Amino acid sequence: MLLFYAPDITPPLYTLTEEESGHCVRVLRLREGDRLHITDGRGTLYQAEVVDPHPKRCTIRIVEEHREWEKRPYQLTVAVAPTKNIDRIEWFVEKATESGIDRIIPTLCDHSERKVVKKERLDKIAISAMKQSLKAYLPQIDALTPLRQVLTMPFEGTKLIAHCEEDAERVFIGERLVAGDNVLVLIGPEGDFSPEEIALARENGFVEVSLGGCRLRTETAALAATMFTAFVNSK
Repeated sequence: MLLFYAPDITPPLYTLTEEESGHCVRVLRLREGDRLHITDGRGTLYQAEVVDPHPKRCTIRIVEEHREWEKRPYQLTVAVAPTKNIDRIEWFVEKATESGIDRIIPTLCDHSERKVVKKERLDKIAISAMKQSLKAYLPQIDALTPLRQVLTMPFEGTKLIAHCEEDAERVFIGERLVAGDNVLVLIGPEGDFSPEEIALARENGFVEVSLGGCRLRTETAALAATMFTAFVNSK
């Protein structure tokens, strides 16, 4: 299946952007009558056929429409502190999009080493991963947000904070995840959350969890939380 992204698509006829037109006509060599798929990134998958294979303004006609394509029974938000090496958080965005995630909140913490994030770059990575993995849902990626703002934002569902404080009473994340529940997971920076941040999270209804017996890097921990949630909902 060839999947394109068009957030502003309106049936029955639609003209692809110049970039997508070039990929469609010059790279994939699609011609009049050839079939392709398009998503708006909000859960609708369209099947379409090429009616004008112009390399700069390729026009397609929608022939089928599928709403809530492969919709998951839960919503997952991961608030994660961007790593000093930005490639590592970009890797997480790519893999989390492939695995299924609804929202990623780059989070500024007391021990954060990176204090600047290019949201546009992360959006492009998520779009590419969505297309490559044939997903119809594009995750929302927020601008860099202070942790204290994340802790107090409205959220209906299970709220978890994963940290490495050995003396704290933590439970394994698998014991707190319930199929069908919406989940918000906090993942700290390389230096972990500060004791003050953990206490504030507890005051705001977050449950302290571990991700198992191994000490994980930030991006690995964020992906582990994503996969644990997906696994619980796959049963």
